Amino acid sequence: MVDPRVIDPEQELVEYGSLTEAEIAQVVRVLTGIRRWREAEQRLSLSSRDRMKLNETDMQALRFLVVAKNDGRLVTPGSLAEYLGISSASTTKLLDRLAAAGHIERAAHPTDRRALTIRITQQTHEQVRDTVGRTHARRFEVAVGMSPAERDTVIRFLDDLSQTAEAGATAGESESSP
Repeated sequence: MVDPRVIDPEQELVEYGSLTEAEIAQVVRVLTGIRRWREAEQRLSLSSRDRMKLNETDMQALRFLVVAKNDGRLVTPGSLAEYLGISSASTTKLLDRLAAAGHIERAAHPTDRRALTIRITQQTHEQVRDTVGRTHARRFEVAVGMSPAERDTVIRFLDDLSQTAEAGATAGESESSP
């Protein structure tokens, strides 16, 4: 439920008494739209991961490798671990999984004999581009269809919304801390 009249009828959390019914209905439509988009995004992500038999961290790693390949940057296990925020042991397991599935190749670093580089295979690169890339292209087209002022409004709204999520996560952390 995203309607404060239902979840907070006494206005203990949300003060909406100064809004008209039409304004409340419009805000509820915005929040409903966000929920629908988030649910659709989750379904799309799950579908892509299921098709490729990957978990979320695996997909994040592959997206990172696509960007690095497109930028001409070398990726080491350490740089991937740092990006993903995981340990070197977890990175080794992840790379073993991705290599066994044919998604990545390991190679000697061109200037550091002690280091390895990781690159995405061409087939997986094309697969990620065809799924994730096409989705991003459609999102880009939606944003292009808006006026600059509309985009500025959406940017401000999404930035403000992100801050509320971050503040909520921080509050949740402090509540669970001893």
